[in-house]
Amino acid sequence: MDWRDEGILLSARRHGESAAIVEVFTAAHGRHAGVVRGGASRRMAPILQPGAEVSAEWSARIEEHLGAFRLDLMTAHSARLLDDGAALAALQAIAALTAVGLPERAAHPELYALTRDLVGALGAAPDWPARYALWELALLGELGFGLDLSRCAATGAREDLIYVSPRSGIAVSRAAGAPWAARLLPLPGFIRDGTTTGDYEALRAGLALTGFFLDARLGPALPRERLPAARDRAVEAILRAGERARQRTGTRAATPGEPRS
Repeated sequence: MDWRDEGILLSARRHGESAAIVEVFTAAHGRHAGVVRGGASRRMAPILQPGAEVSAEWSARIEEHLGAFRLDLMTAHSARLLDDGAALAALQAIAALTAVGLPERAAHPELYALTRDLVGALGAAPDWPARYALWELALLGELGFGLDLSRCAATGAREDLIYVSPRSGIAVSRAAGAPWAARLLPLPGFIRDGTTTGDYEALRAGLALTGFFLDARLGPALPRERLPAARDRAVEAILRAGERARQRTGTRAATPGEPRS
């Protein structure tokens, strides 16, 4: 058995004296593991970094075996983002959440395309922090935990949706949710509409929303029932950078990557 594909490296761990076991999120073969011979060498270190885009060849005697990878580096995103702490932390969170969330060897072509676009946008596109929050929303959907943000859970109304029920994951309108507002989760417009934003408070609410459902729905299936620590570090770095931008401008907070006056 063998195949060729492109992918995003998710993780690498030493195996024996000189090899490494890596996981790659590929376009057509999903999250896939394999051994890289010589993966512990200095030559391979720049390639085996989380978030690196690679060209991959996988081979095994039979499909059920772990198999072996041959990887060629396409883009080393970690090196590109060394001077951008928030973007680098987001890259590590993307790799960690994908590695723990997606089932092995199941293709997710739409999520792969979204992930590749986001990885390329980190530190480059002004709206990448909001795109990261929307990526977490898309990940929930791929895992079968998608939120219904198109209608009100109480009335079925499709307008003025500003809350989400923490129990059902369905949106709630302003009027229907008013009596229970303290128990509901804020729904920022960019999450509801699938757009992007540079507003700090909206971004913070969006990351809180996706984080709540990742923790409540994905978390119980994970070791120690906890999300990867990389996710918390990414959110902290994104919001810290946004807060610094707000203090500098004294106005509406720009998020990391947004042009500053």
